[in-house]
Amino acid sequence: MPAPITEEQAHRDRELLLDAAERLFYERGIRAAGMADVRAVSGLPLKRIYGFFATKEELAVAMLRRRDERWRGSLAAHVEGVADPRERVLAVFDWLGAWFAEPGFRGCAWINAYGEAGATSEDVLAEVRAHKREFRAQIAGWADAAGAGAVAEAVFLLAEGAMVTAGITGDPAPARHARDAADALLPQRGTTDDR
Repeated sequence: MPAPITEEQAHRDRELLLDAAERLFYERGIRAAGMADVRAVSGLPLKRIYGFFATKEELAVAMLRRRDERWRGSLAAHVEGVADPRERVLAVFDWLGAWFAEPGFRGCAWINAYGEAGATSEDVLAEVRAHKREFRAQIAGWADAAGAGAVAEAVFLLAEGAMVTAGITGDPAPARHARDAADALLPQRGTTDDR
C-alpha cells in the first residue's frame, strides 16, 4: 500500500502541475495542449491531475490566477522601485519592454486565453476580466499619484496595445513607442491634470 500523500507533497504536486500547464498553455495554447501533454510535462498521473482540477478549464483558470499574482507583483515591484511618481507611470512600459524581449514571449496570456476560450468559458472570461481590471487599477493608482488621473485610461490602453502588437510582431519596440506616447500624455512636472 503506497504511503499517504502529505500536504507538503500535495502542494508541490499542485505547483508542478500549474507550472506544466502554464508552460504548455502559454507556448501552445489552451486548446492545443491536451491533458496528456500536461501529464507528460508534469510527470503526474492523470488521476492525480484530475484530483486537483476536474477539468482542463479549471486548470486553465487556476493557472491564469496564479500567473496574475506573479505578473502584477513583478510589475509592481519594478514600478514602485522608482522614486518619482511620473517616472513610475513610464516605468510600466520599461517593464513591459523587458518582458517583451524575453525568450519565448508569446503575448499576453490573458488576451490569448480570451481569444481561445473567452466566448465559450464563463470562468476563463471572468478570470481574464479580473486580471485586466486589476491591471487597470494598478495603472490608475500610479497615474493618480503622478497627478495624471485624467489620462489613466489612455495609459492603460497604450499598455494593452503594446502587448498585443509585441505579441503579434515578436518585436519589443511597441513598449518604447507606447512609453513615448504616455510621456506626451502625462502632465509635465509642476503641473496637474486639473489644468
